[in-house]
Amino acid sequence: MNNIKSVFSVKDLENLSGIKAHTIRIWEKRYDLFSPNRDENNIRSYNSNDLKRILNIAFLNNFGYKISKISKLSEQEIVSLTQKIYSEKTNASYAVSNMKLAMFNFDASLFQKTYDEIAQTKSFEEIFYEVFIPLLDEIGFLWQTETLKPIHEHFISSLIRQKLFSEIEQQQKNTFDDSEVFVLFLPMHEIHELGIMFVNYLLLKRNKHVIYLGGSVPMEDLIEVKKYYSKVTFVSYFTVQPESEKLVDYLNQFKSEILTRESDRFCILGKQVFDFKSTIKDVYTYNGIQNLLLEL
Repeated sequence: MNNIKSVFSVKDLENLSGIKAHTIRIWEKRYDLFSPNRDENNIRSYNSNDLKRILNIAFLNNFGYKISKISKLSEQEIVSLTQKIYSEKTNASYAVSNMKLAMFNFDASLFQKTYDEIAQTKSFEEIFYEVFIPLLDEIGFLWQTETLKPIHEHFISSLIRQKLFSEIEQQQKNTFDDSEVFVLFLPMHEIHELGIMFVNYLLLKRNKHVIYLGGSVPMEDLIEVKKYYSKVTFVSYFTVQPESEKLVDYLNQFKSEILTRESDRFCILGKQVFDFKSTIKDVYTYNGIQNLLLEL
């Protein structure tokens, strides 16, 4: 249980809410919004209820409510007003906040409730772009600032993965265009699968023929696919692998060993190639899923 984060610093609250630590301290002193614990060095610490409160206050503040007005509301009134605005606007930023809260509290019910509410007005594709991708981006930032621990990321990722599995299963019932096959895979030691799973969903939705291979696929194994199909587009998502200094070598090797036919190509997305422009023939890099789809 020592991996479960239930105590937060003011810097954690800043990272999670977007409200500067200095501002949080001012609100705390002027409006008595929080009652943090203090250690022998007078350093503040906050609990999960404080986290929920700052997320709701930040949401209301972003919608134009002055902190002087918010401070006069009871806890229940703050929650009710937040829910009312969310209900009226089906706001993606509030959904992200709720899912962050679900992540830290290991609350699958809150995740599902939030998902069900936003799904009333948005398609799965819209939810992924407007809620899941911003959430995952924030998780990456929170990871860098050590605000969350691996167990939190695993928990929320598993819930998103469940949604993807469900949607992918529905799309697999479609008939597909067999003129070209898309082979989706992750390179060796790459385990961040949500991005490539979403690409899988989008291609299936567009009636593409997809072969999904998953994570940590040895390059040499991809040769096998070419025995069965005359035109292959390989698609991968580089989040942490290959490492930056090994990227060009990996792509050159892929070109020489896998892209031996004029009909085949390799399309890559992800953080590792976001600012990288390929000059290798038949190897293409994209700085976003939507840009990839425009060319497929």
